[in-house]
Amino acid sequence: MVKLDILSDPICPWCYIGKTQLDRALAERPDHPFVVEWHPFQLNPDMPREGADRRAYLEAKFGKDKADEVYSNIAAHAESLGIEADFGAITRTPNTLDAHRLIYWAGIEAKQGPVVDGLFAANFREGRDIGQHDVLADVADGAGMDASVVRKLLSSDADAEMIRERDAHSRKMGVNAVPTFVVGQRHAVPGAQPPELWLKVIDEIMSQPADEE
Repeated sequence: MVKLDILSDPICPWCYIGKTQLDRALAERPDHPFVVEWHPFQLNPDMPREGADRRAYLEAKFGKDKADEVYSNIAAHAESLGIEADFGAITRTPNTLDAHRLIYWAGIEAKQGPVVDGLFAANFREGRDIGQHDVLADVADGAGMDASVVRKLLSSDADAEMIRERDAHSRKMGVNAVPTFVVGQRHAVPGAQPPELWLKVIDEIMSQPADEE
């Protein structure tokens, strides 16, 4: 088995596209060697905990004239790949610290995959605010976690500082954009890569003798 570490933020459109592309490759190689673990990286670590109006955020980040163009291009790319997304339905840009806490807790229960899927779906397909505890509890419930326990944890500061420290550590190690995939704790693969690249990586790994992996 080979570790596949993924640094991602559930409000990052390229992370959503990258995961969908990876999933397509894994579906073609059901005997793939990857053991996937998701790691926190906040696109907006200084975002207020209550989040911000999406239009105001995009205009501040890209400029008033550029905001629509940037996301129109992303939407067109997603559509060309057959990836479902409704960017127009997103009205808030949340602080994702709590979403990352949920992903961490899901990892303890071996449910990271369904939770990450649920967060991407809630944000990009349903236009829900994944900074809201009710939304996060609903995502947890859909992944088979105990929503009441998740609500209690979210109402506390449990693991918040640890998530911040892991995020900061990744930045110190040179990660400045997501998604970033790390194969076998050695090889970094940045960006939303096509299934063809992942199929090649999987086939190369599986063709190696076990002691070389």
